[in-house]
Amino acid sequence: MGSNSEQARPGFEPYVHAILRANIYDLVQETALEPARKASAKLGASILLKREDTQSVFSFKLRGAYNKLLKLVDSGSATRGVLAVSAGNHAQGVALAAKHLSLQAVIVMPQTTPSIKVDAVRAYGAEVVLHGDSFDEAARFGAALCEQRGLTWVHPYDDADVIAGQGTIAMELMRQAHDLGAIFVPVGGGGLIAGIAAWMKALKPEVKIIAVEPEDAASLAAALRAGEPVTLPSVGLFVDGVAVKRVGDAPFAIAKHTVDACVQVSADEVCAGIRDIFEETRTVVEPAGALALAGIKRFLQNPRAYLPDPLPADKPLVAIVCGANMNFDRLRHVAERAQIGEHHEAVFGVEIPEVKGSFLAFCKILGKRALTEFNYRYAQNAQAQLYVGLSLARGSAERAEIAQLFAGAGYRAFDYTDNELAKLHVRHMVGGRAPMVLQERFYRVEFPERPGALLDFLSGLTDRWNITLFHYRNHGAAYGRVLLGVEADQSQAQALEQTLDAIGYSRTEETENPALTQFLRDHG
Repeated sequence: MGSNSEQARPGFEPYVHAILRANIYDLVQETALEPARKASAKLGASILLKREDTQSVFSFKLRGAYNKLLKLVDSGSATRGVLAVSAGNHAQGVALAAKHLSLQAVIVMPQTTPSIKVDAVRAYGAEVVLHGDSFDEAARFGAALCEQRGLTWVHPYDDADVIAGQGTIAMELMRQAHDLGAIFVPVGGGGLIAGIAAWMKALKPEVKIIAVEPEDAASLAAALRAGEPVTLPSVGLFVDGVAVKRVGDAPFAIAKHTVDACVQVSADEVCAGIRDIFEETRTVVEPAGALALAGIKRFLQNPRAYLPDPLPADKPLVAIVCGANMNFDRLRHVAERAQIGEHHEAVFGVEIPEVKGSFLAFCKILGKRALTEFNYRYAQNAQAQLYVGLSLARGSAERAEIAQLFAGAGYRAFDYTDNELAKLHVRHMVGGRAPMVLQERFYRVEFPERPGALLDFLSGLTDRWNITLFHYRNHGAAYGRVLLGVEADQSQAQALEQTLDAIGYSRTEETENPALTQFLRDHG
């Protein structure tokens, strides 16, 4: 993946010149490069934050969009207006740039786009068209609409002028800090990392370029392994600003020669990064805005896993804070998961005897440990199960000590800290006994969080199937989540699967997940 100066310098001179000619600063501001003092002290490294969240549209996307529209105006190619397809930040950049240049702008957005981004685009005077449940559906519709109206397409990342606009960040970094160790860049379609890498590897090839992606949307890492862009079958949507199935061709042509390492982080680590940036700046960034800092934290756990040679200890690491368009409703979910992402919370399921005094005895074992959650309900079985969330002061080491504490006291304990089903559903389910059934099958289902989606799902099940468990939580993400239990024996399993296939929502069978089976044994 890495590159050296001989590889990098000759190929990227056109991009360097394009970045130098990007006259965008009548609308775009040069953003600050700020020290992250708390994170630096905690991690033992010098960490700087490039504050792209402070742009007028709260995202770096204005740079590339404005540079592209300026070129279109200069060439007379956008007389009928422009069209962009975007889940939000590119849309806002195009809308504001078009308003500044007195161009008509049409923005096609998926129906799942957070309302804060839709409202912002409309406020800039653009026409908003909501279509489809995914970016791909919106893009297909947008392409047809663009041709129908004779508009000019403005791609969010697979465009040389857009890449050059994003590359102005690197030009600013060289003015602001003369001796950097590495730049950690969030990656979706790749336009941002391509622009930054083209400039840096042409002029400062010793600076490492580290791509940071969500574990469930690592399109660049997949492309680098394959030697060409590949389309992922699906991507997670929590970090919606980078939820792209296929990295762009033009960005990949640069990235394959310039990216020194790829780091993937979990959604929980991103939530922890959001909290870290809030503690540094008192600003709430969107998930993609915290991706780079989360990547630094993961990288510093084991740098040799990513780079063969250590980075100089005296050179700063830069995190590109790329955006702050956060829907307020998502904050509950972020706060809940940040503790786990920072390894500051552990979640256990613990069996205790269902006899008088056992609950008190268990509480005494915990002593004065700080609890984040404690779920218990009386059960008629000989054993009851508690769901316990505990605050950790010393991370994973303390988590292991707690597990040993339970075992030493004779309790059967299950560590569910990394169990997605437990974190999303089971820890919140405290209720009475369900009716006895012959056999149940359980599924975790995801669906687009739009009006009517939940009703569509229930209607698709029809009255043929007896629902034995249904748990739904709306936590402000683009996709809703349901835990579904259905009465079905082995002979009915295929028919049930066919029904769920016809509905078409993404699902994962959880019938054998121990976090669920233990809970239902005691409460169902």
